[in-house]
Amino acid sequence: MTKYIVEGGKPLFGEVTISGAKNAAVAIIPAALLVDGVCRIENIPNISDVEMLLNILDDLGAKVRFLTPTSVEIDSRATRSTQVSQELAHKIRASYYLIGALLGRFGEAEVSLPGGCNFGGVRPIDQHVKGFAAMGADVQEGDFIVARARDGRLRGASIYLDVVSVGATMNIMMAAALADGNTTIENAAKEPHIVDLANFLNSMGADIKGAGTDTIRVRGVERLNGGTYAIIPDQIEAGTYMAAVAATGGQVLIRNIIPKHMDCITAKLQEMGVCVIEEDDNLLVRRDGPLQRTNIKTLPYPGFPTDMQPQVTTVLTLAQGTSIVTEGVWDNRYRYVGELCRMGAQVRVEGRAAVIEGVDALHAANVQAYDLRAGAAMVIAALAAEGTSEITNVHYIERGYENFVGKLRALGADIRCAEVTEETAERQIG
Repeated sequence: MTKYIVEGGKPLFGEVTISGAKNAAVAIIPAALLVDGVCRIENIPNISDVEMLLNILDDLGAKVRFLTPTSVEIDSRATRSTQVSQELAHKIRASYYLIGALLGRFGEAEVSLPGGCNFGGVRPIDQHVKGFAAMGADVQEGDFIVARARDGRLRGASIYLDVVSVGATMNIMMAAALADGNTTIENAAKEPHIVDLANFLNSMGADIKGAGTDTIRVRGVERLNGGTYAIIPDQIEAGTYMAAVAATGGQVLIRNIIPKHMDCITAKLQEMGVCVIEEDDNLLVRRDGPLQRTNIKTLPYPGFPTDMQPQVTTVLTLAQGTSIVTEGVWDNRYRYVGELCRMGAQVRVEGRAAVIEGVDALHAANVQAYDLRAGAAMVIAALAAEGTSEITNVHYIERGYENFVGKLRALGADIRCAEVTEETAERQIG
């Protein structure tokens, strides 16, 4: 096991380059199974979720070869198995995208229930199943999701999602790419990574229109060909560094972003008194004065992203006055609040809302990461706090942030990795 040791109280200065989007990569890699040829995917983030998905594709029979540290070649023509290893699938939430990809390509899929982050609530896949069933698949749910197209190939259908679901939108889009006929997905999610998946599939020969709107239309094609595609920059990684500067002070140039994707985050940080200046595909972020209170509600894109909620809540613990953060996407995403309170934050959770009374300073403590984004929030809190903090369960953080420690150190942060036994970690938290 690894932990992070952080000596806080130091502002951040310098430049950081954003990696490929984790939320796009974890769908585009399974989508490579639909391609009857060789595809080259560039701007791949070097994170554990990507490594795990590539291991799964290799286990299924695909040929996976890294060309550079950030580009990979995938040849799925030799793939024959439609059964995903339970051990591998259970380690990653995004394994459910393998259902849509395998069902679309082979007409069947068997994938164990996914693992990944646990926010303390249920993350159902009922909308995924609804879409597959509408396209003619029989789906059995248990320890494994077993799906089979009744006619050997899915057929197009009109699907209305009961709730806006990013995962279901992407999974149904993959399944429909090779289906017989036309598929319409209504009440679809609009996130940038949905557009990126559609662009990837279209670059390989799919016919998808409307991605980024609430109605997506997919005309099924006979086959997808090979090609080259580059993943978009990671909106949430960029937002996390913006939040870190807001919490610690300093000035950082954030390189390789798509400014439009950052608007929802930029607007709220500016309300809090943070200076954000757009420069082509870069953002200059500076905070040299006090933070101001604000209210935030997470919503589907283009609203404020739920994946930035823990980070911005952490920043608001240091703002003047009372702020309210409302979680509008997940039922429960506040497990980390107790860890913030260990560091002197004053936060109380009332249902879907967190009421935050700003404090003058946070103090160091030994805390743990409960999930990916909450783990990033703990790092931000530790960077802002006076004294030495230790953060355990950092494997969650490494699921979605490439070289997090190295990038922060390059900005002047005093953070390092250390090995820790499980018993020591439990004793520190307890």
